[in-house]
Amino acid sequence: MIIPPVGGLGGGLSVSAAEGLAQNGHAGAGGTAAGGQAGGFGGELTEAISSLEQTQNSASSASQALATGSVSDPETAVVTVEDAQLAMELASQLRNKATEAATSIFNTQV
Repeated sequence: MIIPPVGGLGGGLSVSAAEGLAQNGHAGAGGTAAGGQAGGFGGELTEAISSLEQTQNSASSASQALATGSVSDPETAVVTVEDAQLAMELASQLRNKATEAATSIFNTQV
């Protein structure tokens, strides 16, 4: 699954493991193959959460600037806040789908 870039900073949340494998022979953009080296899924997840946190902090700053009237372009501030809202909704949906998948796997009888 590829997560599209979100937020006013122009960065994406993550790159799919399959795409990373196809590009450079490693699992994930910053990870490695299953050789036991650092990175992988945990690194990608940490990077995605860090990017989400940066987006939320940017939206918080933009909303404060908009509330105090110190922003020169209100449209940019509103777009930044909307992008942060969409990023949080995406993260929430991904969490819900991952939880459903894990529950389904654990309930599968062998």
